[in-house]
Amino acid sequence: MAVQTKERVQTDTDLVMELRECSFYYGGFRAVADVSLPIYQNKTTAFIGPSGCGKSTVLRGINRMLDLVDGARVEGEIIYRGKNLYDQEVDPVEVRRRIGMVFQKPNPFPKSIYDNVAYGPRLLGVKKRSILDEIVERSLRGASLWDEVSGDLNKSGLALSGGQQQRLCIARTIAVEPDVILMDEPCSALDPIATQRIEALMWELQREYTIVIVTHNMGQAQRASDYTAFFNIRKESVNSYEARWGELVEYNHTQQVFENPALPETADYIAGRFG
Repeated sequence: MAVQTKERVQTDTDLVMELRECSFYYGGFRAVADVSLPIYQNKTTAFIGPSGCGKSTVLRGINRMLDLVDGARVEGEIIYRGKNLYDQEVDPVEVRRRIGMVFQKPNPFPKSIYDNVAYGPRLLGVKKRSILDEIVERSLRGASLWDEVSGDLNKSGLALSGGQQQRLCIARTIAVEPDVILMDEPCSALDPIATQRIEALMWELQREYTIVIVTHNMGQAQRASDYTAFFNIRKESVNSYEARWGELVEYNHTQQVFENPALPETADYIAGRFG
């Protein structure tokens, strides 16, 4: 079933990435089928849908983290800045630098705040302390954390609150100057106040970065994104076996998806009538 919209989505922003008929597999199991959608520069795209529909799988496919899972593969094309990310000559490590990831649970390294942020630049060969100092301050400011930790950069990142840890992870991500930031349910482990700060931060980050977020929180998708892609689960019985896979159902401007969805199943999910 093809993605449905009331009309082709029009935008005056630049196209950063486009998924073209992408299917995502774990061994012989097709987890998500035939995803085609654009990702626009300096905009936030939210992936919504019930658990098991493949949102996080698609997210991890975008920056080739599925390469790290035995038997996982992607069919189709993910075109980033004119290049297929799955072409043989493309370096997946460079892909992950340009397309950073922030995970569901804050995962600071067991290091100081400073060393958490400086970790990526050091791996890239930055050794000079003055340059590292500039990167650390710029990144912590970019993650709206500098004013809270600037006087204690030697403090362990693990000693911060949950919301601060997640902002530290965002600072660590932007320290290597990515182009795109992927966020996999970044607020699910946070309280409402910390969630509000992360959502506000996302709008600030959008000035410099393109963001894709997976969320189960309909309010968050509505508040924090420009575009929304709704995924759902499909089922088919074959010889008494039920096959299940995820499918992109609808994609459009967030306001359109939430206020005037093209399909009844989108409206039902948003209203909490299933999923």
